[in-house]
Amino acid sequence: MIKKIALLAIPALALSACQDQASGGQGGNRSEIRIVGSSTVFPFAKAVAEQFSADEGRSSPILESTGTGGGMKLFCAGIGSETPDIANASRRMKASEFEMCQTNGVTDVVELQVGIDGIAIAQANEGPAIMLTPRQIYEAIAENPYGEKNTTTKWSDVDSSLPDIAISVYGPPSTSGTRDALTELIMEVGCKTDDATKALKDTDGDAFDAICHDVRADGPYIDTGENDNLIVQKLKANPNSVGIFGYSFLEENLDSVRGISVSGVEPAYDAIASGEYPGARPLYIYAKKQHVGVIPGLQDFLTAFVEAGGDDGYLVKIGLIASPEDVRTNMATVASDLPVLTGDELK
Repeated sequence: MIKKIALLAIPALALSACQDQASGGQGGNRSEIRIVGSSTVFPFAKAVAEQFSADEGRSSPILESTGTGGGMKLFCAGIGSETPDIANASRRMKASEFEMCQTNGVTDVVELQVGIDGIAIAQANEGPAIMLTPRQIYEAIAENPYGEKNTTTKWSDVDSSLPDIAISVYGPPSTSGTRDALTELIMEVGCKTDDATKALKDTDGDAFDAICHDVRADGPYIDTGENDNLIVQKLKANPNSVGIFGYSFLEENLDSVRGISVSGVEPAYDAIASGEYPGARPLYIYAKKQHVGVIPGLQDFLTAFVEAGGDDGYLVKIGLIASPEDVRTNMATVASDLPVLTGDELK
């Protein structure tokens, strides 16, 4: 499900052809910032947009929750007023996405880490108490664990110590950065507990990725789209089910759901901030430097986002985990100087 919010909907008029190709400095006709991307970053971007509009008296940004992958496609489609200015991302931009941007004329991309989040594995408070490991999660939801078709239907099929109830996992779609982080931070860790499969990473990377990252589509894993709130609702309705979403949604709904420990570590603020929790991941926003000076207030918005994610910032109060101090200091410089990605740092 795609969420869209126009905090102040002002029709976007096309910039002239020369302005579409400009690197900045010319005035444009679109007065609001347009943002697409991650559903996890969406509530934080929305909060910044509301505060930014109130503080600066500017047209409020328009936001769409499209998922990280979907947002990157829109962001990298080109430059000009018909394209987004910012892409929210719950994982880092991929090298292939960077190349797509370059091909389509989005040559000056600025990357800012705005905070940290965790991939929370959760269940309803009324559900049977359960603790999991990356290996157990992998064996429950992988399409072909260790190269063999997944035939498990109950958690007890995965491990006899787990409840004798059906595997029912509500999680993000393939377009989601949360899904990417799930496969890399949790599933791959579980997959590599098998030495033969682990060895494939060096000898046959494609086979390794298929075995370790592909999520089953035969029923036990249910794709719930780009709507983490829907997962929370599903957990309430089915206490035997498990959900996967960002930590901020867990924190917002502790009256009805609880986190499941992974390798003995609870998805909690301090554990995620320190990196102790296995599912910790940075959150990003990407901006088009070519739109700075064309779309009013764009650079100011980037600065406002970085500042809001500080230890005492208002985003922390709604579930964002602040980046380490050295990262925040560096990001303040990035928001000021707008250095562009070269692509060498991406994979």
